[in-house]
Amino acid sequence: MLSVVEPRVIPREQHTISRRDIDPDALKVLYRLRQFDYIACLVGGSVRDLLLGRRPKDFDIGTSAHPYQIKKLFRNCWIIGRRFRLAHLKFGPKVVEVATFRRLVQTDQEIVQDGVQAVPAGGRKVAVAMEPEHLVHRDNTFGTPEEDAFRRDFTINALFYDIATFSIIDYVNGVEDLRAELVRSIGDPEVRFREDPVRMLRAVTLAARLDFRIDQPILDAIRIHRHEIARSSPPRLLEEYYKILRAGSAEKTFRGLAGAGLLEPISAELHHGADDPLWRSLAALDAYRKGFQSPPDAFTNALLLGSLLVPLGFSPQPARHGLPPSAEVEGDRRGAPKPRLGELPLARRDVERLRQMLGLQRRLRDLGASPRAQRALTHRGIFREALAWMEIHGNSPEIADDWKATLVERGTEEPEPGGQNAEPPPLRRRRRRRRRYRPAPER
Repeated sequence: MLSVVEPRVIPREQHTISRRDIDPDALKVLYRLRQFDYIACLVGGSVRDLLLGRRPKDFDIGTSAHPYQIKKLFRNCWIIGRRFRLAHLKFGPKVVEVATFRRLVQTDQEIVQDGVQAVPAGGRKVAVAMEPEHLVHRDNTFGTPEEDAFRRDFTINALFYDIATFSIIDYVNGVEDLRAELVRSIGDPEVRFREDPVRMLRAVTLAARLDFRIDQPILDAIRIHRHEIARSSPPRLLEEYYKILRAGSAEKTFRGLAGAGLLEPISAELHHGADDPLWRSLAALDAYRKGFQSPPDAFTNALLLGSLLVPLGFSPQPARHGLPPSAEVEGDRRGAPKPRLGELPLARRDVERLRQMLGLQRRLRDLGASPRAQRALTHRGIFREALAWMEIHGNSPEIADDWKATLVERGTEEPEPGGQNAEPPPLRRRRRRRRRYRPAPER
């Protein structure tokens, strides 16, 4: 069992986090949990970002209350998850995630790809066949704040803000690593990366986004275990790629992944194509993202996917002849070769939407088209994404500005929800139709 560690408690007067910087709905949740005598803390990346003076993307909460105890306190609560029950509290379109503190895995167990593997006293591992149902019960175990801190990945992600005392609680010297601008693993990085290989990718991503350096033991462990990331779930890896592309530091992150050798096991195409065209594409994506407080609606999966595929030679036009047999087998019904990023499952709808988006670029550049043709173009479902692609990657800002001015003149331009000056569109009042008077028929 884990020996008890005395945490470092940083009182309110010695740190910079103010309740004014915390989302009001997250504060309501914290106060209500505390009102019913549960431990309630802001946890993880939100504490880290607030200490760095950044605006957190999410305000996640850790508590001693169990999921169905949380549900009794909040009518807007939904319990989700199979491996570990989480409470999602919905405030309009916003969700505040509340998780019960989880226990640290026992020293006589090891997390493997398909479940928990028992290790007898003699040291020899005995494989235990784990069905999904068993996996749920094994992983759905609760613990203390201390155990929850030690089961997290990196020290700067294991800080707690206690709403009862307004203090920072630090079990793992995360505050010191934050001041030193260092990404350091909790525990042996080789063990932690075998538990979850995606942590290697997140270490590089975190360092790139915060402009921190990576602890040398982490770099050594990545060099040894980098090929193990290929055994992670492909949909999960693809989702990690999309998160990186939306965060605003995609170029630096993918450069770091290429330097650490983590692209090759996931997507060999990106590994071999990690050259100037790819870096220019990602830099343009980051430059556009900096104009918004949160990821804009234009950052659809299709547009983000194109930012990776087009520098690798993806073409919107299907090849009509001369395809190799393998491409014909993997192609769609029109004969276009199916793009690949290793074993990552690229959704057909996203690829097809990307083809449409790129195919529309030539028509967007034709400013001499008739007003009727231009109006018809603006009514295409893919128009907004195609215009965003031109603005990001088209190297023709004046053409994009002309189209946006045209939309404003016609009254069809809507403010970007993620923009800094975004306002909700005014509601149009529906006019009531007057009833026509009809005289009653004579009898």
